[in-house]
Amino acid sequence: MFKISNRTLFLCKMARIQMIISMCVWIFISSSYSNAVQSDIDCLRSIKASLQDPQNLLTSWDFSNNTEGFICRFTGVECWHPDESRVLNIRLADMGLKGRFPLGLKNCTSLTGLDLSSNNFDGPLPDNMSDIVPFITNLDLSSNNLSGEIPKSIANCSFLNVLRLDNNRFTGRIPLELGQLVRIKEFNVANNRLTGRVPSFRYVSIPADSYAGNLGLCGHPLPPCK
Repeated sequence: MFKISNRTLFLCKMARIQMIISMCVWIFISSSYSNAVQSDIDCLRSIKASLQDPQNLLTSWDFSNNTEGFICRFTGVECWHPDESRVLNIRLADMGLKGRFPLGLKNCTSLTGLDLSSNNFDGPLPDNMSDIVPFITNLDLSSNNLSGEIPKSIANCSFLNVLRLDNNRFTGRIPLELGQLVRIKEFNVANNRLTGRVPSFRYVSIPADSYAGNLGLCGHPLPPCK
């Protein structure tokens, strides 16, 4: 009979422990990935449920499919990878959609671009915008019927490059905190009902046209405030 040394037994035991640890890590990663994918699916499902689609342009948003990356083939949806259900951009411009700003967007945890322009969205934007779209770089909500004040929390969306809120019915003052958006390259709030001083952006010069159509605004590049 072969006699197994203590060292060999020790090495076998360590190999078994290592294998168990590796399996646990793989299960954890797979579970986390699955949860992330499910979160993005729930995001789009919630958006569709919250909107009116008079022209039936969202018929491709069929959640009965369960193949990998199926949501990446939805109209207006772009994913980080076509076979990976992580939403990168949502582009639903000029589709006749109606409703409030969709709160379900908070479940699209990897979203960087959102274009809901030229639709019929109405009502106010949520106060906690930075919690709903924290990593957004391009936000276009222009040419809708959005109203109320522009939320200060947008200033906490620190990755914003483009913010378009023109041609809506926003009222009140533009939050001066928006000047803290150091990555901003385009900012437009033309044709609303805004008053007061405009923000001072540190690294970009916003043209006067981006404030046109608001009778009560002042400060560079507009006439000085009294």
